[in-house]
Amino acid sequence: MTGRSTEPRDLARPQAIAEALGRLGEPITEAQARDVAVRQVCDCQAGMFALAPTRRGLLGSAGLVAAVGATAMLPRASLANAPPGAVEYPVPEDPTKEPGRLMGVDGGYGSRSQFETDVRWVNPTRSASFTPLQASYGTITPSGLHYERHHAGIPTIDPGRHRLIIHGMVERPIKYSLADLKRFPTVSRTYFLECSGTTGSEIMKAREPTVQRTHGLVSTSEWTGVPLSTLLKQTGLKPSAAWVLAEGSDAAVMTRSVPIDKCLSDALVVFAQNGEAIRPEQGYPMRLFLPGWEGNISIKWLRRLEVSDKPFYTREETSKYTDLITTTGKARIFTFTMEAKSVITFPSGEMNLPGPGFYEITGLAWSGRGKIARVEISTDGGKNWSLAALQDPVLPISQTRFRFPWIWDGTPAVIQSRATDETGYNQPTHQQLIDERGPLESGPLFYHMNGIQSWAIAADGSVKNVHPT
Repeated sequence: MTGRSTEPRDLARPQAIAEALGRLGEPITEAQARDVAVRQVCDCQAGMFALAPTRRGLLGSAGLVAAVGATAMLPRASLANAPPGAVEYPVPEDPTKEPGRLMGVDGGYGSRSQFETDVRWVNPTRSASFTPLQASYGTITPSGLHYERHHAGIPTIDPGRHRLIIHGMVERPIKYSLADLKRFPTVSRTYFLECSGTTGSEIMKAREPTVQRTHGLVSTSEWTGVPLSTLLKQTGLKPSAAWVLAEGSDAAVMTRSVPIDKCLSDALVVFAQNGEAIRPEQGYPMRLFLPGWEGNISIKWLRRLEVSDKPFYTREETSKYTDLITTTGKARIFTFTMEAKSVITFPSGEMNLPGPGFYEITGLAWSGRGKIARVEISTDGGKNWSLAALQDPVLPISQTRFRFPWIWDGTPAVIQSRATDETGYNQPTHQQLIDERGPLESGPLFYHMNGIQSWAIAADGSVKNVHPT
């Protein structure tokens, strides 16, 4: 543990904050505000809306489109300029003087604004894509921005043909279709999911420029499915059952051994995410979900669960996803839990602060052990720490948004966050992890790297990823 905890100091005084906030924005006069309001009113507004009784004639099949102008409501033929997930539409000079587009022209699914451009960043090997945490609000990650990690691409699976088989040390082996699964009582839970390789390349030095590329292999969603314990109960587990092999339907035939205790506690077989069917890159039509554990073990495209009295020691839990101890030349196996972690998302790498004044430092904290109990912020490289506010809801095994008011005086600063979960576990420094497991100058990824992240803010407002000293 570094530094010392203190109460918020003078920089966070309510009066100073109020004064700094008062300097934000562009003041205008009441006359200017009224002038804008007057200019936004036109004589035609009284009859502008299609359902207004004075314009009943517009309800004809062709009259409505003709009256409001097809170009104002239909997308352009060329969508080359629209960002992913959006449709490009003409932008009127004054949206109050031209009716908007009709409902349904997007095909019925919906799209985001053409002015929003944040997307997942895909690594050079195209085996992982990273959530744009720097643009996140709240805690829920949109399904279209949830991180991905694949070992043999994304399979295309017909849900009508897909089956989940449960067998091995059970009295009644069973095969379930997706339709069968949906007939069971379901639950919805909000959980984070994190690849155990997140920030793994950052242990010895700062490598990646942005928070998306350092921490983007973590996301939070609402997951809906059936408790695995409910399904296993139907099979009649034999007394010696101790492990379950989970197997996926991808070309890698991803397999991992799961302790039976986890299977019988909070494990889920999920088929929905954020209110709709899980997406193909997240395991459609069904996946295993093990809350708080490394993402690789939550097998996607789940097709088989084999119950056994011992672990299976598969490729993904021996040659990979183990914690190398370089001081001994050995590796720890079955280190499932993702420990407490946090990161400041604003301000963060490659951002630029326009000048001194008020800023709200914000970010995300999470722990596979349960709820986040507190987050502390340092603006001087870990010498002093102050408590941040936790934004509700604070849920177990879910990301929690934290906020901290800060008045930047324009001098260089190093900002950090430090999380503590409800078990009392404190987020460590990089050096504490190196002392525990030894340095890792090259070779395999440093799994379960949850060290404190540092962002350096220069006098010109530029923000850079730096390694703690």
